[in-house]
This record gives sequence, C-alpha cells and structure tokens, in this order.
Amino acid sequence: MAFAYPVSSCYSFHNLCSNAFSREPNLKPRKILTTLNKIHRFPLFHRPAICRTDYFSLWEGRDSSKSNIFASVASADAVLDEAVEKALLPKGDTWSIHKFGGTCVGTSERIRNVADIIVKDKSERKLVVVSAMAKVTDMMYDLIFKAQSRDDSYTNALDAVLEKHKSTAIDLLEGDGLTKFISRLHQDISNLKAMLRAIYVAGHATESFSDFVVGHGELWSAQLLSSVIRKNGLDCNYMDTRDVLVVNPASSNQVDPDYLESGKRLEKWYTDNPYNIIVATGFIASTPQNIPTTLKRDGSDFSAAIMGALFRARQVTIWTDVDGVYSADPRKVSEAVILKTLSYQEAWEMSYFGANVLHPRTIIPVMKYDIPIVIRNIFNLSAPGTMICRPVVCENENDQGLVSPVKGFATIDHVALVNVEGTGMAGVPGTASSIFSAVKDVGANVVMISQASSEHSVCFAVPEKEVKTVSTALESRFRQALGAGRLSQIAVIPNCSILATVGQKMASTPGVSATLFNALAKANINIRAIAQGCSEYNVTVVVKREDCIRALRAVHSRFYLSRTTIAMGIIGPGLIGGTLLDQLRDQAAVLKEKFNIDLRVMGITGSRTMLLSDE
Repeated sequence: MAFAYPVSSCYSFHNLCSNAFSREPNLKPRKILTTLNKIHRFPLFHRPAICRTDYFSLWEGRDSSKSNIFASVASADAVLDEAVEKALLPKGDTWSIHKFGGTCVGTSERIRNVADIIVKDKSERKLVVVSAMAKVTDMMYDLIFKAQSRDDSYTNALDAVLEKHKSTAIDLLEGDGLTKFISRLHQDISNLKAMLRAIYVAGHATESFSDFVVGHGELWSAQLLSSVIRKNGLDCNYMDTRDVLVVNPASSNQVDPDYLESGKRLEKWYTDNPYNIIVATGFIASTPQNIPTTLKRDGSDFSAAIMGALFRARQVTIWTDVDGVYSADPRKVSEAVILKTLSYQEAWEMSYFGANVLHPRTIIPVMKYDIPIVIRNIFNLSAPGTMICRPVVCENENDQGLVSPVKGFATIDHVALVNVEGTGMAGVPGTASSIFSAVKDVGANVVMISQASSEHSVCFAVPEKEVKTVSTALESRFRQALGAGRLSQIAVIPNCSILATVGQKMASTPGVSATLFNALAKANINIRAIAQGCSEYNVTVVVKREDCIRALRAVHSRFYLSRTTIAMGIIGPGLIGGTLLDQLRDQAAVLKEKFNIDLRVMGITGSRTMLLSDE
C-alpha cells in the first residue's frame, strides 16, 4: 500500500538536513535523499516515489500541490479495500503466538533451536514475534549516540553490527536465501551510513530517526528466522510490524495501541501475505502518520500481546531463560517455587513491583479476550512454565500456590520515603493534590502512597535518585505553609525497600495481614509504611534496605513453608551428632509433609571448626 505525508510532516528531516548541509556544504542533498529513497520504511514516507517530487519542491523552497499525491493514495486504498473483501483474515484458536527475546535468538545455534520449536508446534497457524539479537539494540542506540556526539568511531561500530549479522547468516543460510539476505543487509547498512552521517554533521537526531535506526535489529532477526524456517521446508514470510501496528504516543516512555486501525492494516497485509507461519518484528510500530516508532523497552512482549489480541489467538507463549514465574526472587530466596498459574491481576501486581514476569502493559491486550499467556524456558523444554490466565481457569489447576492465599512476593530496592506532615493539612481540600502536582512537575514517579485517616500526614515512596529533586520542589511549593506552621516538616527517609505481598485469594481470606505482620515481627523487622488497596490483591510495606532480604525470606517461609520452623544447632558432630545429621537429612521431607514441622540445621560446631548458614 502507498502512503504519503502532508508537506508539514517533512519538516523534522528538512531541519536536520539543513543543519547538516550548513555545516558541510559538500554533502549533496539529492545524494542523501536518493539513498534514503531506497529505504523501505523511511520515516517520511512508505513508497518514496509518491512523495519524492513533493519533498524536493519543499527542499528547494517551492510550493507543491498535494492533490495528486492524495488522489493516488485514495485510489490505492480503494483497490485494497476491494481486495480485503475477497480474502478475510482468519482469526481465533487456529492461531498461536510465540515471542522470543534477544537471548533466545542471540546466536546462530539458538536461532536454529527457535526454528525447530516453531516447526514442531502443531498449531494450524503460527505468528512468531522476535526481538533483535542479544545486545544488538544497545549497539544500535550506541551508533546514534556516537553519531550525534560527532564521534567518528560510529562507522567502526556499524561495521561490527554488519559483521555480527553477516557471520550469523553465513552459518545459518546457503544458496539464494543467503544471497538475498546479505544483499538486503548491505543495502540497509549503506542506508544507515548515510543517515548516521547526516546525524553526525547535524549533531542531533530526532526521535523518529532514532527509532528508525534502532528498529533494524528486529528486521534482520525476523528475516533470518523466517529464512531458516523456509529452509526447513515450511512456507513462511516475515512481517515488518511497522506496516501493521499503529500506536499513539502517550508519554515520553509509553504508547497506546490503535487497535481499530491496526486491525484494518493487518487485514490488508494478510491479503497480500496469506501465510500460515509469519515471523513478525517485535518492539517497532508506526504512528498514525506512518512515522516509525517503538513500543519502548520490553516492547517485544507488548508486541506479542497486541498481535495475540488482533488475531484472537488461542495462546501467547513468551519464551525466556527461566522456568517460569517464581514465588519470590530465587536469587534472594532459595526456597522459591515455580508458580503453575497466576491470574492476570496477580501477574500485573508482581510485575509492577519488580518481579521478572512481564511488563504490566503486556497483560492488558490479552485480558480483554481471555487469551492465556504462558512463560516458558527455551533452554528447558521439559518445564511446563507458568500460565497467566483468568482466575476461573487458574483455579482448576492443582497448584501448590493455591494452598496459600498469597501467590508471590516482590521487592523494589533503592527507594526513599517522603513524609509531609502538619496539623494544617487536616480537613483542607486540595493538599494532596498540591503535593502530587509538585511531584509531577519534576517528573518523579510515585511508587507507593500511604495516608492515615487523621489527615495529619501524607507519606509516599519515590526512587531514591529522584528524592532530592522531589524534596526541593515540595519545600518550594509549601514555603509559606512551612513558615506559617501549617506544615511542620517535609522529611525524607532514605535507604528503604518495598516488599509487596500479592495474591487474588487474599481478598476472601481473613487474617492474611495478621500472618504477614506476625512473620515480620518475629524476624525483628520494623515497618516504616503500609499500603493496601481496596481490591486486597496486594499488601505493601516499606522496610529498611538492609532488612529487605531478611523480611522477604521471613514472609515467604511463613506462607509457603511449614507453620512450625525450628532452627537447630549441632554441638559435637561426632558419632551421635553425625547420626542425628544423617537422620535429619533423610527424614526432613517426611517431617514437613506429615507433621508440618520444618527442622533446619543452621549451625554445626566441633572442637576446632564452626559452620553457620542462613539456610
């Protein structure tokens, strides 16, 4: 399909090139633009021939007529609309969605493994979303940084990107498949060199340019994987999702999908590409004006969820390098277990509070259509993984986690508490609004809020790196109130961590909070602040940073392990002590299962040596 831009939308590139050419007069405008014309999805237009004459007129300062351009676009749309009526996109349970992150496609061997998984999948239709190869996205961002910093080494860095993908292709492909990929790769690299040169001369890159450059990693990854699948004898094509996914910028680091327009474009794309196996690029999309953009960091998961919703797929599988979602961070809690199921809300809460699950926004598209998400380990195919689904389905599973009303625990480190208090706050409308308006003005993120019913104080947590800015803004905003005594202080409590306890069944189970606070009290943990929403899916506490791991282990042990945990020390591991240790080793599991007693040897002392362990 052909798309054209209004003349006004070309000005960002016009300004950048004007700046570049004023610094380096020998850089020919038409040479750069002719090179960029070859790019499939250059930010200013999709089919450059439609816009070329119009843009050169703009460059040369002449007015241009847009009527012919839009007439040709309207004509193309009419033809495509007619074609859509003839071949509708099949939707529903026949489709399964797979998403593979950068680690999964990081080497040629891993790309082969991914292709093997797709080939063995018995689904009638499959859409595979891939990220760029491991570290490539960072390499592409580094290219832009070096170019706009006028660092000549960007050319060597681009050569490294070329070599990485070229060597991978040589290892994976052969014959026409290899020739076509290498030719396309060299063309892309040549175009990127021209664009980076313009950025280098101008000393500046627009967001559209940056997003366009960065998106090449996903393009090459998708092209490689689709070629390998075809090499295995299956009919397959790759999708540049900038042709399909349309998003609207919502903030500096978020976008909102336009599902209606994306659905229309998907129908048109499928009319021309009716394949049962599609390899799609993750992370990248387009604005309604057809300017390339990205879904921001962790955007490939979001891409997979959006595509799952558009196809009304049976399931979305997120392939990663862990066996599933753990009840707690296994690096901090050795007894953490894999959760077989999570509800959408539980996964949402845990991901927000730092658990390595999914980006919270990934869950939103699939919730509407009750499409389950499965987290699986590509390096351990025998592990069933974790299914994220609606509660009715989840409750049918005989999951260990369902024995407890709590599903999991997550932590956020490096936060600070800000406490605004004073007798003048009570009963005064708009105080909280003024506080958080000041926080918003400095661009800080509020992680947690707590306020007592007396309205004497408002306490909230922010990332520690932002607390100084927040404190200064609040003191400036409330200088008069502080001087008059209506506010007594704005206090900052640094070196804090947040511990979140998550579980959908907490809402219907009395005593969960009592159990939580009792476990923290027995571990001698002091709580700085508490927050709980009316949904009761989450109880959040703030503790000292040095107490966080101990607090996490204490509450996890209380909900997931035995109700009676006995710590033991063995003095004299001789014949009798050694026999006792052997018995404990052999019978510990039986004691826990039958008698609900968890015996733990925390220390062994001999005449010359002492061994101590937290576990």
